[in-house]
Amino acid sequence: MKGRVLVAGFTTRHVAESASRAGYEVCSIDHFCDQDLSWYTRDRIRFEDLSDLPGAIAQMCERYVFDFAIATSGAEDISFPVPLCGTPRERVEPLLDKLSMQQFFEKLGVPVPRIAADGQYPIMAKPCRGAGGWRNAVIPDAAAEKAWASLYPEIPYIRQEVAKGIPASVCCVANGTAARAIAVNEQVLRGEGESAYGFSGSITPFDHPLAPEMIALAETIVAASGCMGTLGIDFVAGEKTPYVIEVNPRFQGTLDTVEAAYGCNLFQYHMDACAGTIPEKSHAHQYAARRILFADRDFTLTDNLKDLAPVIADIPWPGTFFEEGQAVTSVSGTGPTRNAAQKALDKNISTVRQYMR
Repeated sequence: MKGRVLVAGFTTRHVAESASRAGYEVCSIDHFCDQDLSWYTRDRIRFEDLSDLPGAIAQMCERYVFDFAIATSGAEDISFPVPLCGTPRERVEPLLDKLSMQQFFEKLGVPVPRIAADGQYPIMAKPCRGAGGWRNAVIPDAAAEKAWASLYPEIPYIRQEVAKGIPASVCCVANGTAARAIAVNEQVLRGEGESAYGFSGSITPFDHPLAPEMIALAETIVAASGCMGTLGIDFVAGEKTPYVIEVNPRFQGTLDTVEAAYGCNLFQYHMDACAGTIPEKSHAHQYAARRILFADRDFTLTDNLKDLAPVIADIPWPGTFFEEGQAVTSVSGTGPTRNAAQKALDKNISTVRQYMR
């Protein structure tokens, strides 16, 4: 065992699995505590609301002595009672606010959607704080903006010009002063309803003419941010220009497809980078696709899906009740080409959906 690590945040399975494969003993604090999280962790605590997270961290630290902690989504600005391995809180805080992030991008001179003028439409509206894009919306006029804002009263938001193109991201590893791009990913968004811009999967690698430019921009941004460890930069790949959307100073939801495509271990990359060493450039040996499946109606899962692993992850326990629209599980597929990986994913999704009844 290389050490005992506490992984805490809204969702942790992907990080816990990578850490376990890298040879670490893992304890986790997680909102879901899905079945497969128990495969990679010594102990787990489930929490309901993010306000409960600090108390759960303190409780777990009373049970065990940890060598270090890893913060995932929702825990980036929490003070841990054990050493944090990753970007320091003072560096993270400006990147959690989309207005200060916008100002950071503008100061660097990178292509970013501009702040929209008053009365300008359509716009992309985004709460200043929050992850995953779940509340983002393209708003066509003033009446629609008023209705959208009423859904999230008293929550500050920014109004950007709409960047048209393909959602993408670059997975980077950084040591605080230098960065290495590991992979460019095509992002899959929910595409419908109030969560149309919510993250729901990825395809790695993303073969796009603008990929080299996104890599160069990502490495410049991450090096200037002072971030450490594994993190991601979101883009929209436009017709001629890649627009920078945001920095996510934590492990990304694309971890599964990056590791599957490149045969790497992002947790070990993270640990090495926090010690000062970033990896050499590598190449993908296959394509990997992943999709989150959502409930199309209220239902209770009666079957045990564990035997469908490893083509599924984030495996719920039998008897779990899901409301319409809730995430149920994630499904993957791989292949020598993007088309082959997508076909494998579609086949696996068809199999899994038989159990979502």
